[in-house]
Amino acid sequence: MESLQVTRLMSCKLSANISHKACSFRPSRQLGFSSLSRRSFQNGKLTVARSDITENGGGFGSLDDSSNSNSIEEENDYEEEEEKNGLMLGLDRDDCGSVIALHLIPPSGEVAIDSHQDEAADTKGEDEGIEEEKGGEEEIRSRVTYNIVFVTAEAAPYSKTGGLGDVCGSLPGVLAGYGHRVMVVSPRYLNGTSADKNFAGADDVDRRIKVPCFGGEQEVAFFHEYKKGVDWVFVDHPSYHRPGNLYGDSHGAFGDNQFRFTLLCHAACEAPLVLPLGGYTYGEKCLFLVNDWHAGLVPVLLASKYRPFGIYKDARSILVIHNLAHQGVEPAASFKNLGLPWEWYGALEWVFPTWARTHALDTGEAVNILKGAIVTADRILTVSEGYAWEITTVEGGHGLNELLSSRRIVLNGIVNGIDVTEWDSSSDEHISFHYSADDLSGKARCKTALQQELGLPIRPECPLIGFIGRLDYQKGIDLIRWAIPELMEDNVQFVMLGSGDPLYEDWMRAAEKTYRDKFRGWVGFNVPISHRITAGCDILLMPSRFEPCGLNQLYAMRYGTVPVVHATGGLR
Repeated sequence: MESLQVTRLMSCKLSANISHKACSFRPSRQLGFSSLSRRSFQNGKLTVARSDITENGGGFGSLDDSSNSNSIEEENDYEEEEEKNGLMLGLDRDDCGSVIALHLIPPSGEVAIDSHQDEAADTKGEDEGIEEEKGGEEEIRSRVTYNIVFVTAEAAPYSKTGGLGDVCGSLPGVLAGYGHRVMVVSPRYLNGTSADKNFAGADDVDRRIKVPCFGGEQEVAFFHEYKKGVDWVFVDHPSYHRPGNLYGDSHGAFGDNQFRFTLLCHAACEAPLVLPLGGYTYGEKCLFLVNDWHAGLVPVLLASKYRPFGIYKDARSILVIHNLAHQGVEPAASFKNLGLPWEWYGALEWVFPTWARTHALDTGEAVNILKGAIVTADRILTVSEGYAWEITTVEGGHGLNELLSSRRIVLNGIVNGIDVTEWDSSSDEHISFHYSADDLSGKARCKTALQQELGLPIRPECPLIGFIGRLDYQKGIDLIRWAIPELMEDNVQFVMLGSGDPLYEDWMRAAEKTYRDKFRGWVGFNVPISHRITAGCDILLMPSRFEPCGLNQLYAMRYGTVPVVHATGGLR
């Protein structure tokens, strides 16, 4: 790589014609260059040094070894010693090879981050370093902190149906550990089951607001629990108190989901302004992380209801798409219920293609909440880089591919993370035997224990294949169903854990009776069993038709189980 080395005592003349098109710089404030130059260049000189690992030509145009005007002048042995201790300016390049940014590298090879807040702090940071150690481990804290507000329909352990709940239950705590102030806003679901006890630690903060929507003013309350450095805020309304899961019951999705999540979005916008959590509010300067269509009205409300009146003018919103297939589409007549100005109808307007309309007189007009979020959010994220590309294609865009392509400049993908303390084969409380990459003997014993628990013949040499997930079309469960008869002819064992479509639940029960020594199907979901299947199986099968990210393949690799997947989305 090429590098620029900063010293106090070395000198050279710079006369290279560096193209502005090929080399651009980050703002000096971001690099902390103003204070750095005051200390390092006040009475010193600049040396441009060439690394030994430089390819032909490098990236600085005419700056080469044969350039007399840019040659390096060595003054004395003392200066050579100073050069070794200088700061390196490493070059970041884009895919075309153009220099797009610089970063400071001390002699140790670590990236140096220079604070620009004040001169005294800079001097102290230079002498003492910027990394702190606590208990033998590096404590990483963000130098710039934000007020972050997660808006989500579910967050584990309070509420969960899938990966959305996992991410929104674990990521806030990690961000809080970096020094950010973090709030999570989610509904307070009460369905009359044992899950209600999850909200037992949340107290009523005695704040009521009136939400103008659906032809009147709806009163909502707030409950709050401070846990693991995070403010967990739960929006309370009678529409969240009913039997069933978060979104529906045995008869299908609830018919008033648009109403329920409209309340959530309005309440989430008000929470930073009205809730004195820890003695003071979050205020207007917030970063909203809105997850899927359930929270999709938040960026629309910021743009239409608040900013025109000078509120939240410094706030920003990031839309996180966990599953583009769910978009919150309702009839166009329901727009008046959302509490938005009429001139903002175009942001949510959605017209179904002719082939998707119910009859010849159907105009196909609707409102699409996720579309409104895509239009108004400051940035858009998906839960993997592969999925960020897929949603811009006709096959994976679910009708929004052209809109997403037009916003490609603010569209990125970041793979979901997992809780490595919960999913750790060397200390997992749910498995009988522990193991690690250095000693895999415990994995073979976990396989034997799983076979014994499920009533399968104990055969260490027989490949044990597992599946964990929802039983629906997206997960490719029909492919497994049609492949099982042929697969069972081989010397394998198969175990499945999941719930969903009753058709596939009944098939799992029937397959277990048909292949008594080779197949086991566990209808439902059980956290300890999922850990034991992940640890005991040799192969984890994930034939998903599309998978925005997927977590089970990450758990499997963590436990030394080979994931066999369809190359799509995050699985790729």
